[in-house]
This record gives sequence, C-alpha cells and structure tokens, in this order.
Amino acid sequence: MSVLQIQWVAFATIVTKEVRRFMRIWQQTLLPPAITMTLYFIIFGNLIGSRIGEMGGVDYMAFIVPGLIMMSVITNAYGNVASSFFSNKFQRSVEEMLVAPVHPGTILLGFVMGGVVRGVLVGLIVTLLSLYFTDLQVHNIWVVISVILLSAILFSLGGFINAIFATKFDDISIIPTFVITPLTYLGGVFYSIGLLPAFWQTVSQFNPILYMVNTFRYGVLGVSDVDLLTSYAMLLVFIVVLSLYCIWLMRRGVGMRQ
Repeated sequence: MSVLQIQWVAFATIVTKEVRRFMRIWQQTLLPPAITMTLYFIIFGNLIGSRIGEMGGVDYMAFIVPGLIMMSVITNAYGNVASSFFSNKFQRSVEEMLVAPVHPGTILLGFVMGGVVRGVLVGLIVTLLSLYFTDLQVHNIWVVISVILLSAILFSLGGFINAIFATKFDDISIIPTFVITPLTYLGGVFYSIGLLPAFWQTVSQFNPILYMVNTFRYGVLGVSDVDLLTSYAMLLVFIVVLSLYCIWLMRRGVGMRQ
C-alpha cells in the first residue's frame, strides 16, 4: 500500500467514525440546535421582529435568519471537534494514531472534516426550519457555500486547539461560553452595525464573526455591512495559520504526552 493510500484510508476512517459518532447520538447533537433556533425564530423573528419592521432594508425575520444559520454552523463545528478530539486524547487513542504511519495533517483533516459535516448538517436543518417563518431568496449561492465551508473549517480548527490544551472535560466548554458566545451575539446576528455609534462600529470590526455573518447574509440577501474581499482574506489567513499551528502542536506532542 502506497503512502497516499495509507493517508486516504486513515482520513476516511476518521471522518466515518466522526460522522457515525454524532449521528448515533443525534438527539444530543442535532435536535437541541434545531429547537434552540426555532425559539429564536419565534421570539426574535415573530414577536420582536413584528415591532421592529425592517433592518438593513429587509424584513427583520429575513435579516436575522442568515446570522442564526451561521451561529448554528460555527458552534456545532467547534463543539464537535473539541469534544471528540479531547475524548480520543483522554482515551489515549490519539497516541496510537501519532505512532502509526499517519501524517499529523491527515489526522487534523479527518477531525476537521467531521466538524464541518456536523456544522453544515445542523445549518441545513436550521435553514429548512427557517423556511416555515420566512421566504429565503438566495442572492449568490457560491458565496453562501464558500463562507459556510470556510467558517466551519476555521471553527473546527479552533475546537481542535481547544481540545489539545484541555486537561479535563470542563475545559472544552470555557472558550465556547466566554469567547464564542459573546462574539456571536455581538457579531451582527440581530442588528446592523450601522445602528451603532461610531466608536462601537470600530470596535465591532475587530470581531471576526461579524465578517462571517455579514458575508453569509450577503450571499442570502445581497446586503452586508462589511467588505467581502476582506472577509475572505481573513478567513483564509486564519485557516492557514491555525492549520500550521495545529500540526506543529501535534508534532511536538503538546497536551498528548503527559
């Protein structure tokens, strides 16, 4: 068996295992996000949205849907990789992969792809649910697909780093609770940053989630508060940097050889 065949078998095995893992417990991985987002649609979209009217020149319900879809994608992609890789590390199965003839990049790609599959699947479920509350007219399908995949990849990498440094199960919930959740709510999901004072508009521009949400909103509605090229450049740079960092951490055995 050639080197490429070995890497392909390892990659396919990890991805298959990851997908089967979260599909086996779909009541915990797929159902809760669907219920949570439905509540957001009802409370923020129907009840509050009926009083707000329009936001950014579009109906408020339609305005928040792209942000809620993106929020479900990034949180689930992150959470899937963080919990799964830490479980493998806790069970010492990661050490077996590291001593096998498998490149660290293959291991990373397998876990990241598992996170992307779960994130995209949850995003698709939330999208289908949103059709009950509003009519979505996709403005640019290529922007929609590309930003969803890039965002899911980026946050899967973030979950991987979280899992590497985590020393107990409680550690994998610190970043989502104290970093990702606040950044998500302050990332323009429920409002246009044009409504903020000049100072807070400047502060918001340092929030990476703002660029993901608004780029996805452009793909769906054709409206955005940020420059698309800047958003794509940020996503690609962060993905490359975090990927190299993850491979370096695995080569050094950080968090795994204790």
